Amino acid sequence: MTPLALALAVTALVACGNGEPAATSGTTPATSTEATTPPESSTPAAPSSSAPPPPSSSSEQPPPPAKGKVVVLDPGHNGGNSKNPAVINKPVPAGRGKGKPCNTTGTQTNAGYTEHAFTWDVANRVKNMLTAKGVRVELTRPSDTGVGPCVNERAEIGNRANADAVVSIHSDGSTTAGHHGFHIIYSNPPLNPAQGTPSAKLAGAVRDAMRDGGIPLSNYTGKAGLNGRDDIAGLNLSTRPAIMVECANMRDATEAALAASPEGRQKYAGAIAEGLLRYLA
Repeated sequence: MTPLALALAVTALVACGNGEPAATSGTTPATSTEATTPPESSTPAAPSSSAPPPPSSSSEQPPPPAKGKVVVLDPGHNGGNSKNPAVINKPVPAGRGKGKPCNTTGTQTNAGYTEHAFTWDVANRVKNMLTAKGVRVELTRPSDTGVGPCVNERAEIGNRANADAVVSIHSDGSTTAGHHGFHIIYSNPPLNPAQGTPSAKLAGAVRDAMRDGGIPLSNYTGKAGLNGRDDIAGLNLSTRPAIMVECANMRDATEAALAASPEGRQKYAGAIAEGLLRYLA
């Protein structure tokens, strides 16, 4: 592929099916940045020791403050990625002996509202809510105008912080008519103890809070809003309890309108924060 063709391939907006570029063997970069969610039938079955709990009752009492806890929020992609193909196509480790390009540009609504702007806004709203409850929150990027960081570095930020929970915030971009709803990805099979029961519980807590908040479960991937995957670098490389939340399908007209509105982003953020507080409690 010529340099110009490579640049065009990378700068094209991609669906955020897994929040990351497709995995490759070794550290060879993928030839395309297109990332799609695998069909449900390809999702590995979770081992009994790490299976997320079934949906709980919505009658739970509000969780108490979580002073002293540490949460790392990872807003997917970045605003400068599309103009820096050489940087985001750089090969990096992705776990399980595979590699991926550093990052991708993410998806957008049909009206042009970008995933990177959505995730940045939602992450900051979650941060404000958690900080008010005494949680120390770190973000994996300081703005929505930079490049990267690479998926392996995002995982390392959570590891270095010794985070009690790591949540990567994304949105999907399925162009299939009727696809809508959120799903939560967790590492499966787990590669270390933190990716087992703790990550499964985190996934279940956030799933329940989002469902209780009136956000529909995905009708096109995963099972009951949960999706065990072995190809997400940020989850594979984490030594802390970690999940990825695909909040909505930005190509669905209803969810695109919700994601593009401050009220909608507050709804997503409030549900994610509630789930984290339930887990930390």
